[in-house]
Amino acid sequence: MTKPTIFVTRRWPADAEAALSKYFTPTFNSEDVPLTTQQIADGFASHDALAPTVSDTITAEIIEAGAAGKGKFVANYGVGVNHIDIEACKAASIPVSNTPGVLTDATADITMTLMLMLARRAGEGERELRGGNWAGWRPTHLMGRQLSGKTLGIIGMGRIGKAVARRCALGFGMKVVFYNRSKVDDCADINAVQMASVVDVCAAADIVSLHCAASPDTFEIMNAAAFDAMPSDAVIINTARGDVIDESALVKALNAGSIGGAGLDVFQGEPNINPDILTAPHTVLLPHLGSATLETRTAMGLKVVDNLRAFFASEPLVDPVC
Repeated sequence: MTKPTIFVTRRWPADAEAALSKYFTPTFNSEDVPLTTQQIADGFASHDALAPTVSDTITAEIIEAGAAGKGKFVANYGVGVNHIDIEACKAASIPVSNTPGVLTDATADITMTLMLMLARRAGEGERELRGGNWAGWRPTHLMGRQLSGKTLGIIGMGRIGKAVARRCALGFGMKVVFYNRSKVDDCADINAVQMASVVDVCAAADIVSLHCAASPDTFEIMNAAAFDAMPSDAVIINTARGDVIDESALVKALNAGSIGGAGLDVFQGEPNINPDILTAPHTVLLPHLGSATLETRTAMGLKVVDNLRAFFASEPLVDPVC
């Protein structure tokens, strides 16, 4: 029997590509460069399924082109689906899946990386050393702050938020407060306290870490009011999505010294970064490395394969979005 065809917008780790090729006939983006809307639309129309990534904007135009051709299913390589026009998929009766669960530890780890780099001024220190400007050890040189004993504020207490909270509470003895739209009652082991609003969390925390999905409800949830509530030495960490921060308000707070710093792995409009963020003080900036471990990126590909196999076997999706 002929294998279903899959249009894959970017290259995957070798083991994940091998698993996909075992069950399907994939077309890979051999040059691994961003594709245009028309290229993705043509690919979906000429294949049975589309496997995009979070860096692809899957518009209604792409969905309609797929539905008018061979396209039947969108198997997203990633958890977030704010880059996909879900309403267009529903209108065209095209199901969508994603890859939750397997990114939790890797994203929690990169969150801790940003926290530690900011707290210990590691980025500044490396730049100084590589630039030949280090004058040697001295008692007041690049003094940072300890994480131990500080208060962590989490916005979005899902799988990743809880993983970060436990790393901080159990590994560094930090207090944890959090905001979540629904009640969370499985964090008694770390004595995490749920608060009524984002502003309440910002006012109470030394470090605010964002772990909410990008949606109309969370768009720029970290806004001027939230930054104004933060203590002047508190820092913001974002490993969620760029759209959850009002970047103009963030830049204003950093330049005014009204917050202590920012560690960002995601940005609005990435890979095009707001130049004001690049020049703002007290920042650590990473190129969306949250899930970038071999183990995690392979597991993401295998999740896509599992969802594709379920769809083409007319079985329930493993990870349905719509």
